[in-house]
Amino acid sequence: MSGLHNGRDVFEYAVLRVVPRMERGELINAGVVLYCHARSLVAARTHLDEGRLRALDPTADVAGVRAALNAVEGVCRGGPEAGQAAGDAAGRRFRWLVAPRSTVVQPGPVHTGLTTDAEAEVERLLDLLVR
Repeated sequence: MSGLHNGRDVFEYAVLRVVPRMERGELINAGVVLYCHARSLVAARTHLDEGRLRALDPTADVAGVRAALNAVEGVCRGGPEAGQAAGDAAGRRFRWLVAPRSTVVQPGPVHTGLTTDAEAEVERLLDLLVR
C-alpha cells in the first residue's frame, strides 16, 4: 500500500475515541493517529472536549483520559516517551496503537487515503473529524 499515486502518498489513519462508560457505548472523538509508510511517519494529534466528555459522564476521569491521549502522542514521537515501543519502526507502532482494546480511549477502524503532505494531513483530519 506504499508508494506514490500521482504525486500523492498512501496513508492510513484511525480516529481515537473516548468511551467513558463502556456499558452505554457512547463516545466522542478525541484524536487521530496517522501512518504513512512512504514517509516512515506515524503521528497523532489529540483534542479533548472536556465539556462533551462530562456531558456523557459527569464523573469521567478527565486527567486519566488526557494522560492516555498524551501517551499515544508519545508513542508516535518515539524516543524515551514511547517506552518499550521506542525502538519499533513507525508501522509497528501504528499497528500497536490501532489494535482493538477495551479501554476508555479506543481506536476506531483504520481507513486509507492519499495525500501530498502527510504531516499536514493529520492536522486536517483532526479538524475534520474531532474539533
